Amino acid sequence: MVDTKTSSEKGSLLYPYGPLQGDKTNPKHDDGTSDEIALSVPFTFYGKSYQTAFVNNNGVISFDEPVRQYTPDPFPLADGRPFVAPYWGDVDNVLGGDIFYRQTTDPALLADISQDITQYFPKSPFTATWALVATWDHVAYYGSTSQKGNTFQAVLTSDSKMFYIILNYWDIQWTTGAASDGDAETGLGGTPAHAGFNSGDDTNFYNIPGSQTDAIINITTTSNVKVPGRWVFRVDDFQVTGVDPPKLNNDCWL
Repeated sequence: MVDTKTSSEKGSLLYPYGPLQGDKTNPKHDDGTSDEIALSVPFTFYGKSYQTAFVNNNGVISFDEPVRQYTPDPFPLADGRPFVAPYWGDVDNVLGGDIFYRQTTDPALLADISQDITQYFPKSPFTATWALVATWDHVAYYGSTSQKGNTFQAVLTSDSKMFYIILNYWDIQWTTGAASDGDAETGLGGTPAHAGFNSGDDTNFYNIPGSQTDAIINITTTSNVKVPGRWVFRVDDFQVTGVDPPKLNNDCWL
């Protein structure tokens, strides 16, 4: 029997993932990374097109070069690294959890993604033709003496003209690894995780509210698309939905 339920009908924010979906799994290395991923559709991020990406264990998808840094720095970064930080913190998949990823043109998944994005950006109907799905599944933090794990996901997708990123936060139990001054027992304190986007040009960036504060643990309850735990952005010409743009004048409400 074919499972036709969407992820939302299953009560989960997460799009399907794991080995049964054909995912590759990152090696078990602290501060490790995927192999270089040759993108079958070049991905446009802040106006620049990228051919390769890395899914880094520490909660980052980077373009051109891997990122092994484990304590997050505030955006914008001065060193020109373009990357997406679903949840940049000191993951240790040796202690627990897995990081999965795949490129896909699966019609059922792309239909779900297209429906979701068109709902959030109704002025720009979107039919996805490709996606890169990366999922951090119950990943532990460096130095952990607990069983805590974080589960979150990033989806890069395109119709070859528009480029979007969906960030899904399903279960966030820790914010900080022990080498970032976090508590080994609780995974809290120190320099907490960072979520957002760094263009690489030291000017353009976006920080999801709560980044690098204790409040980032509540990212499963926040959203810019009225779906708790989900943040969605158009990233070729970076746009944030659900956040009011500045008013050009004061009388537009009259």
